[in-house]
Amino acid sequence: MTAPSLVVLAGWDPGLVRGATGLLTSVAGRLPGWRFRLEAVGRELESAGCWTGPASAEAAAAVLALSTAAAAVSRACDTSLAGVERLTAHATSAGATAGQALALAAAAGIELDATGEPVRPVPGPADGMTPDQADALVARAAAVARAVALAQDAVRDGGIAAAAAEDADDALRPVGVVDAFAPAGFGELAALAGAGFPAFLVPPLPASRAPDAVAAWWAALDAAAQRAALAAQPDLLGALDGLPAWARDRANRTLLLRALQDPAAPGYDVAVTVAGTLAAAPGITRLLEFVARDGLVAVALGDPDTADDVAVLVPGIFTTVDDDLGAFVHDAAGVAGAAGSAGAASVATVAWLGYRTPQSLFEAAYRTDARVGGRALAGALAGMSAARAAEGLPAARTTVVAHSYGTVVTDQAADRPGRLAADAVVLMGSPGMEPDGAAGLEAPEVYDAAGWSDPVAAVRWFGEGPWEPGYGATPLPTDTGEGHGDYYDPGHPTLAALGQVVAGTFAPR
Repeated sequence: MTAPSLVVLAGWDPGLVRGATGLLTSVAGRLPGWRFRLEAVGRELESAGCWTGPASAEAAAAVLALSTAAAAVSRACDTSLAGVERLTAHATSAGATAGQALALAAAAGIELDATGEPVRPVPGPADGMTPDQADALVARAAAVARAVALAQDAVRDGGIAAAAAEDADDALRPVGVVDAFAPAGFGELAALAGAGFPAFLVPPLPASRAPDAVAAWWAALDAAAQRAALAAQPDLLGALDGLPAWARDRANRTLLLRALQDPAAPGYDVAVTVAGTLAAAPGITRLLEFVARDGLVAVALGDPDTADDVAVLVPGIFTTVDDDLGAFVHDAAGVAGAAGSAGAASVATVAWLGYRTPQSLFEAAYRTDARVGGRALAGALAGMSAARAAEGLPAARTTVVAHSYGTVVTDQAADRPGRLAADAVVLMGSPGMEPDGAAGLEAPEVYDAAGWSDPVAAVRWFGEGPWEPGYGATPLPTDTGEGHGDYYDPGHPTLAALGQVVAGTFAPR
């Protein structure tokens, strides 16, 4: 693109460009939140929880069409904004520099052409001139050289600004904005944005599988693309940290239905147990993880995507899906109830069996399973946090409630790169922690519960007892009859205190 002339550049008004940047920034900033709220409505309609029948299906489709169009406009605005921001920076520089160049040229008595070069040659010193005359010509030549250099900088910035303006304009054309005029109606916009994403065309995952990169990738997809990905790769997306809970639930329920269809397949018993547990669980449930072959399952009671307070329960040795999932989910429900009684407005509790627990005392004597589980736990926590941040949702207060060997898993999770994505950690019946104290868990709040009748808490097999004063944890109340398996029992004082920790209302006595 040809750069504007020097005189045109000097007349540019950067204030107008900055105003346009602010306006577009405002529009681009509001669209994602509006789109995410719209998609939540669409998912509610799809679930048929509040409305059923053909009209409901049409309403859901209409809402998702709105979401798809909003996502296309949002992407166009973001791309255009990048061009407008380049335009602002280079137009401001070009205008100021062109004005300086023209002023210097005028003072030197010369005229610059559109590209910033002198219209006529600038004479230099000649034989026979007096020293004063020669010095005056040298000074004039230096001033002209300075003006030419400034002019060339201005022309270069002007060319970059003009190209950026063209890029900003081109970015909006896919959604029908031509010469600053938008599409006449939603029908035209929807046609331009695309009616859907072909099921066979799955958007590629980001090169990095880090939770924040995954969350940003997912949030950038429109509703149709998200559904295409979930339909094509549920086994991959169901276990992908960084996706919102609703998406992982949808993928994992697809896997659950598949697993239930083949009684001879590995993990069939796990699938039957999970299906029964979900059917019996109260209220909203989310199947956050389901790897039937390996017995890895995470069930959320409530919605981790929107809850103000989230608790992740991490179990100890011998815990399996077949034998313990129902009781584990019951414990999660007890924590949720205690948190509600403690003032929590909305709670989600996760019965997290995302690692293979030790199945013998020999295995439990080592950190091998804890290291694997710690990596998985750190990813799960980071993924829930990243998914909310990517959609502009406020962060939840997140509490890790770890029991027995689960406290060792949590200890290992805190050793992973990056900070543990938790506001509070509760260590119940811990067999010992690493010697760096409560600060090593990286959470602002660390609590301990060690029942008077709990021999595991007294062993300190893996290191320092978190109940020891030097460790730095805040003790939760226990009583004399409280054994190793009693911390979730409503007949003992610890459960009510757990609810207060999850709700953020616990006050040590």
